[in-house]
Amino acid sequence: MLKQRTRDMGQTATADIATISRISAVPAILQVISELTGLRFAAVARVIENTWTTCAVLDQLDFGVQVGDELELISTLSGEIRQGQQSVVIDKASEDPLCRGHQTPRTCPFESYIAVPICRTDGRFFGTLCALDPDPAPLKSSTIQSTMESFARMLALQIEADENLQRTEAAPIKERKTTELREQFIAVLGHDLRNPLFAISAGAEMLLRKLKDPANEQRARHILTSARRASKLVDDVLDFARGSLGRGIPVNIEPSPDLGDVLRHVIAEIQSIHPKRIIESSIGDLSDIHCDRERVAQLLSNLLANAVVHGDPDGPVEVSAQVEEGHFVLSVKNQGLIAEDALPHLFQPYSRPTGGTPQAGLGLGLYIANQIAQAHGGQLDVKSTPSHGTAFIFTLPLTR
Repeated sequence: MLKQRTRDMGQTATADIATISRISAVPAILQVISELTGLRFAAVARVIENTWTTCAVLDQLDFGVQVGDELELISTLSGEIRQGQQSVVIDKASEDPLCRGHQTPRTCPFESYIAVPICRTDGRFFGTLCALDPDPAPLKSSTIQSTMESFARMLALQIEADENLQRTEAAPIKERKTTELREQFIAVLGHDLRNPLFAISAGAEMLLRKLKDPANEQRARHILTSARRASKLVDDVLDFARGSLGRGIPVNIEPSPDLGDVLRHVIAEIQSIHPKRIIESSIGDLSDIHCDRERVAQLLSNLLANAVVHGDPDGPVEVSAQVEEGHFVLSVKNQGLIAEDALPHLFQPYSRPTGGTPQAGLGLGLYIANQIAQAHGGQLDVKSTPSHGTAFIFTLPLTR
């Protein structure tokens, strides 16, 4: 169990914690790291001369670590990372030379551990992005180190952007610099994170073609499934960053005569994942619609997945796509009911329906769907009543 000491934090530590809390992508980053590595504890920490302070944490091991908790730097490996500004990757601490005689494994029992430095663009050290688990894990043989280092660079850019914004919120020149840093953040997210995930997926697919042993084939299939799930998380984070930090989700409006077939494919895909659910569809003549069909398909996929997961499991899900009175109208209806006080918050990032069992994902599906609707010049509405259930309705004027 981690040995924690809570102290009176100075203004600097408090400001750093507040900065990290304002970076909305941090919870998603920690979840992606956990998904990729299988490590059940991940954190962003501020590291100064004597202390390691938690700024954000994902604790699936019930260590009890909370934001603002401090450890003496001597009891962590962050001192070595701070001095050398180099990543530390440990597959099995009990056999690793770096951990022999070190206090960390005794105060915090772990076997697998990875930590990368977070450094500002001028080289100043901020802290670490780290993850650990009591079970060993093959971290050195994976691409996770480069992925986490990309995350660390993104966090450094966002930290500087937030600090600039806090200091010079009213200054136009500094505001432009902040915008540029945000755009850099999106560019790093899109480029640096896709490459290692692509390598993992491609490697797993190659193994599946060559392996004949059922046990190893199952492991390779698990790697491929996890990589695809992590890739979906990265896509959601990227769309979130574009919507909230950049210039909005980009769309390519063009004639889409095959839009009906694209939407039917989405419905069939969701149905194959949930074969026991009843999904009824009514797709009209959509041959004259101008839109970004891939983004509209993503919008439907998010709404339909949300309806299947959160709607009444015994009731059907109804999908309708029609042209009505000069508008393209796409609706997804289920028999569930959303609490009235939750309706105003549904399209906010990381929003989840109240009650029920915890769900996978980041809680960005409805937010991204709404951003896609707005990028098209359309509107996404929700209606929920006890007599008619819940309906999400995307309306797009055909003449704009």
